[in-house]
Amino acid sequence: MANFAPFIQSDEHSHLHNENDITTDLRNSLNEEDIAGMAQMFKALSDPNRMKIAYLLQQKEELCVRDVAAILDSSVATASHHLRLLRQMDITKSRKEGKNVFYSLKDHHIQTLITMTLEHQKEKNYQE
Repeated sequence: MANFAPFIQSDEHSHLHNENDITTDLRNSLNEEDIAGMAQMFKALSDPNRMKIAYLLQQKEELCVRDVAAILDSSVATASHHLRLLRQMDITKSRKEGKNVFYSLKDHHIQTLITMTLEHQKEKNYQE
C-alpha cells in the first residue's frame, strides 16, 4: 500500500494541473452575450403556449395567427402576442399575405431544438 500513495499524489498533482488548464479554457470559452441569448431563447420557450406554437410550426411549417388561435383555443390577440414574442426572440419569422400574417420557425436550428427536446421528453417519460 505504501507504493500506492505516491502514485496517487503524482496523479493528483497532474490532475490539478490539467484541471487548471481545463477551467481556464472553459472560462475563456464563455461568451456572456451568447449565453444570455441562449437563456432568453429558453425563457421564451418556457411558456407552455409558446412551446405548443413552436411544436405546431414544426409540424405544419407555416400557420396563420387565426389557425394558431383556433388550435390553442385562445383569442387571436393572445396568439398574436405569443407569436410576436417568438418572432422578437428570433424563434419564428413572419410574412404577410393580404390581411393574414403567417408564421414559421426561423431556421433548421430551431426545428432541431424542438425535435431534440421532444425526443428527450419522450425518452424521459418512457423510462419512468
